[in-house]
Amino acid sequence: MKKSGRYDTTDMIEDQYEYGSKGQVLKNIPGIKSLPEIGQLEMRELLQATDELVDSYSHDHRFTANDICHMHKVWLGTIYEWAGHYRLVMISKGGFPFANSEFIPQLMAEFEKNILKKYTPCTFESRDQVIEALAIVHVEFLLIHPFREGNGRLARLISTLMALQAGLPLLDFTEIDGEKKDEYFAAVRAGVNRDYRPMNKIFSDVIYWSEKVCGKG
Repeated sequence: MKKSGRYDTTDMIEDQYEYGSKGQVLKNIPGIKSLPEIGQLEMRELLQATDELVDSYSHDHRFTANDICHMHKVWLGTIYEWAGHYRLVMISKGGFPFANSEFIPQLMAEFEKNILKKYTPCTFESRDQVIEALAIVHVEFLLIHPFREGNGRLARLISTLMALQAGLPLLDFTEIDGEKKDEYFAAVRAGVNRDYRPMNKIFSDVIYWSEKVCGKG
């Protein structure tokens, strides 16, 4: 099993790296070999994609698996040829294995039918219901990890779009990348047993930080 900076993967076409990047940067359309440079490009494209997608979906839109593929393509389509397509490689992180790649189309169909259909549009009456919807969609998507790269950031983008449907501000996940990083990963792992309480707490905090940043808290 081959190891990259972020994931352990099997050796397939999506696991090709830019020559000269020392196995750190996935093969990409611009031919970037520097890890910081590709990271900066991905971030710039994510900000642009967020602006575009915020304007693309209505308050009462029910998200689908195709929508999620479209979001991934809008974000990474100018960087990776496989953007918007489900991964064909097996991946794990920190010894935690994500869904078998051959089952991803079926799992995403079930995710749409059983999760997205139930929790989107995210227009629930109570704050607790909104938090529960955000937590469950977030965890279940991450456990599938349908794409070769960008699943965590895409999960946050989906959460942000759902939060806007609920009348919340753009979500600020800064704390998750800092002192609450371990707590966040533990919350994802708890979802294996359908225990969403840790992720409920994460989103309760995220909403608090987000409203404080925008002056609503």
